[in-house]
Amino acid sequence: MGTSDETLPFFTQFFQFQASYDDLPTFQFFVIAMGIVGGYLVLSLPFSIVCIVRPQAAAPRFLLLVLDIVALTLNTAAAAAAAAIVYLAHNGNSNTNWLAICQQFGDFCQKVSGAVVAGFVAVLMFVVLVILSAVALRRH
Repeated sequence: MGTSDETLPFFTQFFQFQASYDDLPTFQFFVIAMGIVGGYLVLSLPFSIVCIVRPQAAAPRFLLLVLDIVALTLNTAAAAAAAAIVYLAHNGNSNTNWLAICQQFGDFCQKVSGAVVAGFVAVLMFVVLVILSAVALRRH
């Protein structure tokens, strides 16, 4: 998402149309939220190692479960918000006179759509992670 931008010349090189992720606050939120979630995943590795080395320790497992749920919520919110904008980019909305821009900005829409799909894949992975964490916590 962070690398998605496209510029289309209009009549001359001096007058151009540009589409970039930072033109829309929703896409900015998506990039920031995914950065936070990715940073959390890296920072949670030491806690995960403690949970593997000391399986009887319930407190780190419970902390990871709670933080995983928070990360899942942030990931879901960012992906859902970006999906709504991608839908408008592909289809537009005739009631509000918003035009579909994906006919003109095809590369931009491909990158953005791919990022949203990847965001929802991450949501599914987090759901599996939360379920596995909850099952592991219940066993001990």
